[in-house]
Amino acid sequence: MDDDDTITAEVCEEADVGDGELREVMVAGYPVLLVRNKNEFRALGSRCPHYGAPLSKGVLKGERLRCPWHGACFNIKTGDIEEYPSLDCLPCFKVTVEDGKVFVTAKKKDLASSKRMKTTSKRCPLNRDTVLLLGGGVAALVCAETLRQEGFTGRIIMATKEKHVPYDKSKLSKEMNLKAEDVYLRKPEFLDARDIEFWTEKEAVSVDFQKKKVRFMDGSSQKYSQLLIAAGSHSNPLKVPGEDLQNVYFLHTPEDSHKILELATGKNLVIIGASFIGMEIAAFLSDKAGTISVVEKKEFPFQNALGPEVGGVAMKMLQNKGVKFYMKTELCELKGKDGKVTEALLACGEKLPADVVVAGIGVFPNSNFLKGTSIARDEHGAILVDLHMQTNIPNVFAAGDVVSFPVALLNWDRSSIHHQQVAEAHGHIAALNMLKKGKELHTVPFFWTTMLGKTIRYAGCGKGYTDTVVKGSLEQQKFLIFYIRDGTVTAVASLNCDPMVSLIAEVLYSGKRISKEEAEACDICNTPSLAET
Repeated sequence: MDDDDTITAEVCEEADVGDGELREVMVAGYPVLLVRNKNEFRALGSRCPHYGAPLSKGVLKGERLRCPWHGACFNIKTGDIEEYPSLDCLPCFKVTVEDGKVFVTAKKKDLASSKRMKTTSKRCPLNRDTVLLLGGGVAALVCAETLRQEGFTGRIIMATKEKHVPYDKSKLSKEMNLKAEDVYLRKPEFLDARDIEFWTEKEAVSVDFQKKKVRFMDGSSQKYSQLLIAAGSHSNPLKVPGEDLQNVYFLHTPEDSHKILELATGKNLVIIGASFIGMEIAAFLSDKAGTISVVEKKEFPFQNALGPEVGGVAMKMLQNKGVKFYMKTELCELKGKDGKVTEALLACGEKLPADVVVAGIGVFPNSNFLKGTSIARDEHGAILVDLHMQTNIPNVFAAGDVVSFPVALLNWDRSSIHHQQVAEAHGHIAALNMLKKGKELHTVPFFWTTMLGKTIRYAGCGKGYTDTVVKGSLEQQKFLIFYIRDGTVTAVASLNCDPMVSLIAEVLYSGKRISKEEAEACDICNTPSLAET
């Protein structure tokens, strides 16, 4: 059978599929998602293009389908992506109903692929506009792709200090044995085909907003019509004696990930900071390093973000794998021999053998190159943007880790949120507003952390929460936890309770309020109860 051959297959009886049902059916040996919505059938790719989650386990709200794993959303009529982290759309297939039987018609090549890419414009030499994107991460990537998808024909330049095309940074701490090419989000050929120039090892050192010109470390400069600043963030330094010894690392790049894996195998690893990155590194190396010690100021891992309940569960998981925790203390000094680290001294008096030290103690925005300019930044250096991702300077936008933006779930207080999905949403909105579309950011932050094969999912923004409601069992590692602020749910986290976080993300997205009482009444085995809130 040729890839262009069209296949028509009967997949089920019409009466067997209820309204709102998501069902995986087979067409010529390929899985297809069949959706019945208001008595209308739709057929789409059955796997999320992001990490391959089964969409039959997802959440349907109107014509919007949300992935159960990482929250990507798709329109069931068009298959188009409506929420990240997926970069790609779903293929759609023709559905017909005859004599009470449901048929799906599709080309074999479309059935074999779980993703579809939007059509894009190409560059036209007559268009003299130049959009310059500072940064090589997902915010800049999505901005560039959206510009082309929306018909922009001018010049697009992505300039980054990185050596690589945009890659999935979330995998650096979760799967440290992957090659750089294995985590690429787009290959160089993809960018070339869309006339997106990609400049590597090109770090911006200053911007002249009056002249619309960016100067780079190598002495070169580039003028722009519109600018996106998406330079990301950088790790906070250790600020202790011995921090400059060899084998002291921060995880920034694929090369860092490989080096930490290589040096820690069979050796003594000390991780400073029980952050998401620190805990994921500890989990991945738990059966590879000789010893692992985690040092943290707080009482529990990622306590500020997820609270003591979830942090306690993660801590116990790693303790069962032999990871040692030194909590409510901090690093005082690193000692070494022949220029290499050998020992970590803690404030509590402990001396830990250390062949490798990895630090993950928070980040700060990469915005120092903007010092002395008129661009508005907060006390931490984050660039202030509105819901259009517009800065206080005309034709200058900013996105991702480098910004502070108004958050609906915080009653429009500003915050910096360092999640991949949020950065992608920022890049998309920035591109639309560069094209004068007048679109405001409307997203529910969604992230996940994976340790020892188990994934904790999180949606919303729990900053400043004052109360929690726990459903299920923390001890049995099957739970749903609501974060409450001013009597209202602002965030939720779960383990082994899919698709509850996606379901609640949709409720929050709709703008509906979930009270503490409704959270307490929630049955984690009966997902529709909250969907009807």
